[in-house]
Amino acid sequence: MKICLTPSRAELGRKAARDISEAIRRGLRQKAQLRIIFAAAPSQGEMHAALRNEPNIDWQRIHAFHMDEYIGLEAGVSQRFGNWLSRAFFDHVRLGSVHLIEPGSDPDSECIRYATVLAEAPIDLVLLGIGANGHLAFNDPPADLNDPVAVKVVELDEMCRRQQVQDGCFGSLDEVPRKAITVTVPALLSGHELFCCVPGRLKAPSVQAALESPISGLCPATALRTHPRCTIYLDPESSCMIAGHE
Repeated sequence: MKICLTPSRAELGRKAARDISEAIRRGLRQKAQLRIIFAAAPSQGEMHAALRNEPNIDWQRIHAFHMDEYIGLEAGVSQRFGNWLSRAFFDHVRLGSVHLIEPGSDPDSECIRYATVLAEAPIDLVLLGIGANGHLAFNDPPADLNDPVAVKVVELDEMCRRQQVQDGCFGSLDEVPRKAITVTVPALLSGHELFCCVPGRLKAPSVQAALESPISGLCPATALRTHPRCTIYLDPESSCMIAGHE
């Protein structure tokens, strides 16, 4: 794992976008098409804004996926992660294809469908974050780091749901859905390269746990340390609890 300390949240987004864009250009020199999984969260906003303006990327050779979606929200509401990503990124570049999770009335069948689409070819890049409870996507602790399935229905824990309110995505805890569909930890870690943007003081405890705690499902983000090509981008607030950076 590589840790990249940046001087500000804005620079975190720009630095991550530069590194991701270089990985995309490098990948497109080697392959006809790339497949990328995106996270939808305010923590990714600066990176998304910078990445969509990076030059010399043939976005039509990129196929986009996302990593989680609420169950029970109407299709058009702004809190749906597919809608969030469309506003933040997908609508700004001309992608080859966009594959959204659509829970509908049969989330279990959607898990099977989405897992099948993900498995059609290798995942090249995963652009993710770390939750305030240490989750990856919606794999809340205690998560199965060796989950045998690629996509599943999960029950969201209260800390995860409270983060959605703190992030300004919902007005109250009662508005946050209790269930979601998520790509599992092994499926996320199957990506060839991982780029993890984690700004803000709220994330400092989970960053410390991810980097310093034993690798286990009690802090799903510790699994990032098992990946050979993972970079975590931190700002002064999110890195403040790491040993040597108080």
